Amino acid sequence: MRYQRRQGEEHQRAEFVATLWRERGYKPEVDDLGNVYVRRGNKSDRPLLMILTHIDTVFPASTPLTIRREGDRLYGPGIGDNSVSVAAILTAIDLLDLYGWETEADLLLVANVGEEGLGDLRGARRAVERYRETLGAVLVVDGHLGSIVNAAVGSKRLKITVKGPGGHAYGSFGTPSAIHGLGRIIAGLAAMQVPAEPRTTFNVGLIEGGTSINTIAAHATALVDLRSIDIQTLARLEEQARTIILQQVGPGLQTEIEVIGDRPAGKRSDNDPLVQLAKQALHWVGYEPRLGASSTDANIPISLDIPSVCVGVTKGEKAHTTDEFLHVSPLGKGLAQVVRLCIEASNQIAHSGS
Repeated sequence: MRYQRRQGEEHQRAEFVATLWRERGYKPEVDDLGNVYVRRGNKSDRPLLMILTHIDTVFPASTPLTIRREGDRLYGPGIGDNSVSVAAILTAIDLLDLYGWETEADLLLVANVGEEGLGDLRGARRAVERYRETLGAVLVVDGHLGSIVNAAVGSKRLKITVKGPGGHAYGSFGTPSAIHGLGRIIAGLAAMQVPAEPRTTFNVGLIEGGTSINTIAAHATALVDLRSIDIQTLARLEEQARTIILQQVGPGLQTEIEVIGDRPAGKRSDNDPLVQLAKQALHWVGYEPRLGASSTDANIPISLDIPSVCVGVTKGEKAHTTDEFLHVSPLGKGLAQVVRLCIEASNQIAHSGS
């Protein structure tokens, strides 16, 4: 909950990005969520290449933006996740425009919201749903240079609420406590067994409840994160968690379960043509590609069987902290990779049916 950007605050970032597009002569559209859309090209008879970069960060708008450079490191909250990717797409289009390069398929550039925290990929969902019938492929720019995400880590996020009668800790001793019930649930969840393959994880990330030290709690909540790269395994884990939540709370207490996040899982084959293009682009700039799994905006198109990959433009460390930094020197190669993918993926989808 801490660091969760409110939806309205993202519109300020969206307007800033839209202004940058207007300065370049484009006519951006900002939807009601805060997604910014720009279309480059006018080939309406061909599939689109959508390029997604999320503009939201984990930090509230009040976070001081102290940006500094120390040698090859550029510091700032959100600078690597994901501001640099947004800047890279703007620059990639600058380069295509500078050299007059018209791609074989139109580029649909989407600076989207809702990737971080409890955003539940709402921006990517909206964009993909809106253009689903005309999409040939989706390129997500996020993460580290050298990695190619072609497997989507799915997640279910649950809010557990335990309610009870409450009372005075001394005078009403023996009355069931919502906090005690929540503790029994958490202990049960902690004992769950999950497979190493497919990789599956769980976590209780936040708990709240109670009124005072001498009050039997009438209310307590916890947020639970369940993840797997396999849809069926994730479904079984959720069923197991729900059974524990409902059965181990204890007598005299009521339990509610609310789904607050649902990110779909999926995978593109390592031999998928778009994955192969991404590997070739990395080899071209001198990096050995690493295929992997992660939870990104690519979860949405991958789950819908739309050719999709996620790539990064540089390396960095300490993401999701105010000490976050990126390395400046790899940016040229990262940008070259993105420009090449824009051109070659467009060619691929434009001629995929021929």
